[in-house]
Amino acid sequence: MATTLASSARTGSRTSLLALLFIGFVLTGIPTVIVGPILPVFISRWSLNDSQAGFFFTVQFAASLCGVWIATALTSWRGYRYPLVLGYVLTGAGLALLNAPTHAQALVATALFGVGYGTVTPPTNLSVAETGGARSASLVSLLNFAWGIGAVVCSPLVLLALRHQLLSSLLLTVASGALLLAGSFLLVTFPVDAHRTARESTSSLSAPLPAVAITIAISALFFIYVGTETSLGGWAAEHAKRLAGHASSLSTVAPMFFYAGLMTGRGLAPLVLLHVRENRLALATLGITALGVGILIASTFQRSAIVGLTIAGLGCSSIYPIYISWFSRWYGAAARRLGGVVFSLASLGGSALPWLVGFVSKQSGSLRIGLLIPFFCPILMIGVLLLLRRRTAQ
Repeated sequence: MATTLASSARTGSRTSLLALLFIGFVLTGIPTVIVGPILPVFISRWSLNDSQAGFFFTVQFAASLCGVWIATALTSWRGYRYPLVLGYVLTGAGLALLNAPTHAQALVATALFGVGYGTVTPPTNLSVAETGGARSASLVSLLNFAWGIGAVVCSPLVLLALRHQLLSSLLLTVASGALLLAGSFLLVTFPVDAHRTARESTSSLSAPLPAVAITIAISALFFIYVGTETSLGGWAAEHAKRLAGHASSLSTVAPMFFYAGLMTGRGLAPLVLLHVRENRLALATLGITALGVGILIASTFQRSAIVGLTIAGLGCSSIYPIYISWFSRWYGAAARRLGGVVFSLASLGGSALPWLVGFVSKQSGSLRIGLLIPFFCPILMIGVLLLLRRRTAQ
């Protein structure tokens, strides 16, 4: 009876923790993508060129890189609780200050919530991947489906807030939710399995790690993928605005269609993965992503661009969860130590590639030409996966 009660308590604590992690990722989806729908407002407010506008993404994801390092250090020292608490506190602070009167203050606010979700992302993904075991790709897909909910609702919420002059109220409301989550992670029980921890500590010292070339390749995949996703979601509203020649409701919510495709695909991924191998699904979805971006670039009207964004989002949906699953499976317990490397490269991709889109757009005089960068990125990832075909087939 005592054993049964203890087992039920452990199951209940894990369920509560997973529920909080999933709720937290719904909220995290908002600050991750919020610069995109607000960017046209910032461009108009401070007369920014594309290179200056793209610098918001650089600040955001460079700051999230710092968050990854903080999370790695805190996780090694005290486990997953404290990076989650700190991350949501910083996320709340940054969002509360985002609707700033000056360009510099808005950049500081962007840096704050960038550090925040950078601190939250590694412990959330890795803890869920560890819990999922052999089905980790499916569970991580559902986790990132939850993230997609926040990303999808972000643009309509910003549109409504701008229409009714309630942007500051919206940001304060989401900030309050982040602070509430921080308090909840202080109270929730983090299950600890001492036998498993000891076993993993031993195996991490004795089990051979994949070759350095494998580590470089998977780090490159994280770098390119996050840069691709951020470029598409971040520039969607501004590109749609330029196609119409003016700001409109459809241009403001354009990122929503990209993230709706992303969320839909992640919701379907666990079912698809029951019948399709991970490596084949990854190759197919990368091809779909390139197709969607191609339609986006070729479009001369908003509606066809929206179709391209939706297809690109659907293509992107399974890629990141599969990468997380491979990393957790290939590296085992060492993933906790090496997670800082791949998540750092992911943040660098999110920092560099959207800025590069803006830079190329400024130099060429065409955002359409700048968007060629996320068009070639999935093609490059297909090449990397073909080099890794033996490893990914396992």
